[in-house]
Amino acid sequence: MRILQISNKFPYPLKDGAAIAITYLAKAFDELGHEVSLLSMNTSKHWFDTATLPPDFNHYQAVYTTYIDNRIRPFPALLNLFTDKSYHIERFKDAGFASKLREILQAQDFDVVQLESVYLAPYISVIRKYSKAAVVLRAHNVEYEIWERVAANSNPLKRWYLEKITPRLKQYEIDRLNQYDLVVGITARDIEHFRRLGLQKPAVVCPIGVDSRDYVPDMKCFEQPLSLSFIGSLDWMPNQDGLKWFLEEVWEPLLVPQFPQLTFHIAGRTAPLWLRNLNKERVIFHGEVPSAADFLNQHAVMVVPLLSGGGMRAKILEGMALGKVVLSTRIGMEGIDARNNEECLLADSPEEFAAAIRSCYQQGSSLSAIGRNACDFCVEHFDNVEVAKKLLLTYRSVAGIQQQPSFSGPV
Repeated sequence: MRILQISNKFPYPLKDGAAIAITYLAKAFDELGHEVSLLSMNTSKHWFDTATLPPDFNHYQAVYTTYIDNRIRPFPALLNLFTDKSYHIERFKDAGFASKLREILQAQDFDVVQLESVYLAPYISVIRKYSKAAVVLRAHNVEYEIWERVAANSNPLKRWYLEKITPRLKQYEIDRLNQYDLVVGITARDIEHFRRLGLQKPAVVCPIGVDSRDYVPDMKCFEQPLSLSFIGSLDWMPNQDGLKWFLEEVWEPLLVPQFPQLTFHIAGRTAPLWLRNLNKERVIFHGEVPSAADFLNQHAVMVVPLLSGGGMRAKILEGMALGKVVLSTRIGMEGIDARNNEECLLADSPEEFAAAIRSCYQQGSSLSAIGRNACDFCVEHFDNVEVAKKLLLTYRSVAGIQQQPSFSGPV
């Protein structure tokens, strides 16, 4: 099968959920014997020098990129209020990208064109005109829902602006739902949500998968003094909002006085100024770290204090694959049906977070049992090749390709 994967940000390095989700699915497609090509926006916000790609980034038949200046500009953002267009979507419309897509489709035949975000929906018309491929939306989340949650946790001015423009994004998502041949949701909850919004086309759930061979658990951290970690893209507003809430509502008033030896380590790229200048007791900001796995392996507990967001958190899967104890809100764990006190720890209120940390201290080194359960759970439910095999069955159907007898070897 020939698949063209289209992304609104370059999926490398593997330091955010989207990059992890995109890369590991493409790797699995390639491992199963399919031809996968990538057309990606290389945006001003997440620009990457593709000349520095490592040799093992070799799962694509071809990689194409187009530079997109998608910076948020105050004046255009203000003017957008006087239109009926979604400013979220407008930032990803580009004539040069459309031209590159047309060039690729005229030169090659594909069975499936996989859009990695609703932000790529403006290019459906180009795909329809120049290709007979099945058009698939791989929805990493319900986009407008993320922004509704961000608005609810924002300051009054930002909340006012987001409440003005987010309904347009919602309407855009709704208007495009039945223009795809297939909608692939990361979670069952998201597919159910799309159905309530009016989705009538075929849909399937396909969670994020990871390759456990890339993650080597180090359980020595459970023999050391307890420490907490957080890692994620720090220019993503849900991460910023969740961290700020955790520091102000959980860390300072509850954890600092109750647990005088506890430390909290924060890592991530493109951090805002307030986080870079953070000066809080026993909070260590590491900035962008060379290896997420090495960073996570130093700390027994991985904190995910998300108050908003959607889809699945790939970083949680990485933490579980590394045998770490994930302490998360229920919103953070959406799409990952791990059991509280078995494969993870769940907390939504400051008091619940404090109680979970108290339990971690009480368990001592035996806390590692949750980490081992988490690792086993990740391998069983989120192996990227197994995830891809199931998705390919659906792709064959929507693309009109006759099913092969079995998946005993490369297809």
